[in-house]
Amino acid sequence: MRLNYYSVGTGPNLIILHGLFGSASNFRTLAKLYGAHFTVYCLDLRNHGASPHDDDVSFDAMASDIIEFMDDHKLKNSALMGHSLGGKVAMQVALNFPERISCLIAGDIAPVEYPHHHDRIFEGMNEVSRRAVSSRKEAEQILADFVEMPEVRLFLLTNLVRDQDKSFVWRINVKGLECGYEDITKIPNGTPYQGPSLFIRGDLSDYVKEEYFPAIYDLFPKAEIATLAGTGHWLHAEKPKEYAAITLKFLKKV
Repeated sequence: MRLNYYSVGTGPNLIILHGLFGSASNFRTLAKLYGAHFTVYCLDLRNHGASPHDDDVSFDAMASDIIEFMDDHKLKNSALMGHSLGGKVAMQVALNFPERISCLIAGDIAPVEYPHHHDRIFEGMNEVSRRAVSSRKEAEQILADFVEMPEVRLFLLTNLVRDQDKSFVWRINVKGLECGYEDITKIPNGTPYQGPSLFIRGDLSDYVKEEYFPAIYDLFPKAEIATLAGTGHWLHAEKPKEYAAITLKFLKKV
């Protein structure tokens, strides 16, 4: 599958993967910072952004997409960074194709099975589709019955676009992601990745609890674990400068 992407900068390769319901544009600001040192590729995962849709949302399928992208762009190897779902996909790439990954950075995610955090979001997005909304404001009002946090609603609405008939539709594959959600909650698996890796967690988030550390070290024995103070799950958006400082220090070191 040929993924949509944009690139910036020059230097060694750095591929960045967004989280569930996100897109390549989520890292646009940080990509400019990294671009001073790296050739940065921000990708839309399958079923997200402007990339093609497919009901197979397994980690193996998404990992193969990344390798296909690297092959198409003649990237022998690359540093790989991912947030949340993108972090799990990045882990699977490193586990399946270790020779192609120079180092791994996972943002606020661990190789563990998570409970269903997004059921109400899917319900809200499906309700927006059923109502055939005529404005973003109307869509947000509908989502408000399902998603409490305004910032999450605004994040979701970045996926609402007009189609050829000028109607509002979700550009992401809501049905495919919802039906395949069980795959998304699973644990990346394979032979432990022996390369350098960095796991960054937000100290206000519960996605990477200390009890998950053994699971990280089992699959990524050379992992470093860093905590970014005063941040939740979207740590790279909440404190981009601090996040960039931690990750650039790691990238330059390896």
